Amino acid sequence: MPIKSKDFIVEELKRQIEGFKPEAGEKLFGRVMEVGDGIALVSGLSEVMMSEMLEFKTSAGSVYGVVLNLNEGNVGSIVLGDALKIKEGDEVIATKRILEVPVGEAMIGRVVNPLGVPLDQKEEIKADKYYPIEKVAPGVISRESVKQPVQTGIKAIDAMIPIGRGQRELIIGDRQIGKTAIAIDTIINQKGQNMKCVYVAIGQKESKVAGIVAKLEAAGAMKYTTIVLAGASDPAPLLYIAPYAGTAIAEYFLDKGEDVLVVYDDLSKHAVSYREISLLLKRAPGREAYPGDVFYLHSRLLERSCKLNKDYGGGSITSLPIIETQAGDVSAYIPTNVISITDGQIYLEPDLFYQGNRPAISVGISVSRVGSSAQIKAMKKVAGKIKLEAAQYRELASFAQFGSDLDDETKKKLERGKRLFEIFKQEQYSPVPVEDQVLIYFAISNGFMDNVPLEKISDFEKDLVEYTRNNSQETLERIATSGLLDEVSEAELIKVISACKDTLDYLEQNND
Repeated sequence: MPIKSKDFIVEELKRQIEGFKPEAGEKLFGRVMEVGDGIALVSGLSEVMMSEMLEFKTSAGSVYGVVLNLNEGNVGSIVLGDALKIKEGDEVIATKRILEVPVGEAMIGRVVNPLGVPLDQKEEIKADKYYPIEKVAPGVISRESVKQPVQTGIKAIDAMIPIGRGQRELIIGDRQIGKTAIAIDTIINQKGQNMKCVYVAIGQKESKVAGIVAKLEAAGAMKYTTIVLAGASDPAPLLYIAPYAGTAIAEYFLDKGEDVLVVYDDLSKHAVSYREISLLLKRAPGREAYPGDVFYLHSRLLERSCKLNKDYGGGSITSLPIIETQAGDVSAYIPTNVISITDGQIYLEPDLFYQGNRPAISVGISVSRVGSSAQIKAMKKVAGKIKLEAAQYRELASFAQFGSDLDDETKKKLERGKRLFEIFKQEQYSPVPVEDQVLIYFAISNGFMDNVPLEKISDFEKDLVEYTRNNSQETLERIATSGLLDEVSEAELIKVISACKDTLDYLEQNND
């Protein structure tokens, strides 16, 4: 028998390898090699895709998971359910479906988990469509600049740190100083603003979220809001996919040309859940034990927030990510990551909070990179100097502690600044309409509050708004509808503010 040449054998092997097709069972079925802590290693799934859903066939029924690691010889999967039901040797089926969530009008007013399963004990959700939770963000060509405002109803934000539709504005600060309160007030203020809202609770107590739902119900805000809840007692994989699922729900409305506001509360817990999963999957730890791609975790999420141009429907997703700091350290790893991704931040300062300034917004560190482009012209006109005056007041106030001999101009700025910070104080769940804010800022910037006693500023605000609504409602409506503050409106406001001051008893002694 003739011996075949070496080249012939190599060519024959190449031909056989090229023509090799694995059996169906080898492609679609696998076995659990190892399971624990919400992670399962599976062998045999040779053609599985990244982020593909897997079905674990257990004695207690099916449990689903998602592929997160493609290793040599096995697949690393996170388990989206009770991992205790899964045993070594259990059969695993590749579904050939990327992880997706139900989306559509039926999601509005509902509380769901990150898989779209209802948690509010109402009827089953009949979804219009399913969207993948991971999606490539819209490109530059499909976007346009941010110029339409999102009215938060919070006076300090709308005047100094305006948010536009399509913007990503970070809310950052220590625990329990009002970060969630700002987001919830913003959602409540979207009533009648033609904007859908999605609130994603990541690692929050279920009792806290139940309280938020009750507040939104009472304010009539659940009619345009969806709550996505991955609670503190849920496994890390659910916390990991929660913000992506919330964004997918928002993208359904974006594709219809609508505006959506998404709140991620909070991304610190999201990063921790991803770190937990990554370490269990034996990914290399880096700074603070986070994996190297933790920046990409949030950048690919927040890049999906955008303002599309008219050719692509003209919709927008505005996101308010929340980050919790430790002892005010904004230079920590995750805070600096998210600060660099977003278009500005609202920083809440503990000292201001404990002094009674609520919301405790720091004027110096807070910034909006969109700026006055996201304000109506009337607000831009009256609030143009507000941030500068507020920052100057903080500097002058710290300087004035050490010197008693101040000139009249400095004293005037200090008194104006004190009244300005009184105006910034605002009760929770009480957003202020933009036309009322224009009225209030017009009054203070034109000196009408200079002779109002400091302790009466809050009362004067309420009295002024009520008097104007009773006596010059059409002026406020004109500002709200046109967004302008023309000479006629200015003259009317001067007239109505002066008339209001004449009716107030607590100003008589001060005027003498």
